[in-house]
Amino acid sequence: MGEGGDPAGAADAARPVSAAELFDGLGITYEEAFGRLPAQSDAVDWLAARLAPGSRVLDVGSGTGRPVAERLADAGFEVTGIDVSRVMVELARAQVPKARFEQCDVRDFTPEGGFDAVCSFFPLLMMTRAEASAALRRMAGWLVPGGYLVSATVPADVEDAEVEWMGRRVRVSSCSTDAYLRLLREDCNLEVLHHSVSLFLPDGDLAAPEEHLFCYARRRGGGE
Repeated sequence: MGEGGDPAGAADAARPVSAAELFDGLGITYEEAFGRLPAQSDAVDWLAARLAPGSRVLDVGSGTGRPVAERLADAGFEVTGIDVSRVMVELARAQVPKARFEQCDVRDFTPEGGFDAVCSFFPLLMMTRAEASAALRRMAGWLVPGGYLVSATVPADVEDAEVEWMGRRVRVSSCSTDAYLRLLREDCNLEVLHHSVSLFLPDGDLAAPEEHLFCYARRRGGGE
């Protein structure tokens, strides 16, 4: 109990959690609910078919390492994963020893050299729109000429909205499909090769159905 008889931590229990706190708390539960996205599997297959053996791939918001980093590492690519969650990084290192994982925020990450591809599946939703836009521009800048950015988000016209997600209070921001595509084309100077919107039904009862936008884009200047 706190001073004056208030339950200790009551205020903290009511506040929205940070991304690190959210995914530290979810751990393997996140993989159980969201580890089998058909559109994500299609995106990884599409990317793997276009990369040369040994290509360098960055997985932003790598989570437990499954399925993205695991599948790309098993395909023979040099995979680095970054995530803000300590628990997620520990799980990924244990589950996907062929890849390298680092606890780091994409806004602070400084890579050594360029990447042939960057995967960004839903890591920006708990940022402001301005932060998410800046992060996408950073990721586009890490691509070598001809490199690919394969990304996914939840398309919605929201800014700093407080919602409940998987039993936790969080603040989220996003933009519409058209605005996201403009961001990739105009702000990031990428060629958008494909985009699709689909409805995903998570496994279990903890998460609700979500609309997902997947985009495949390419930095100009390389070969086909």
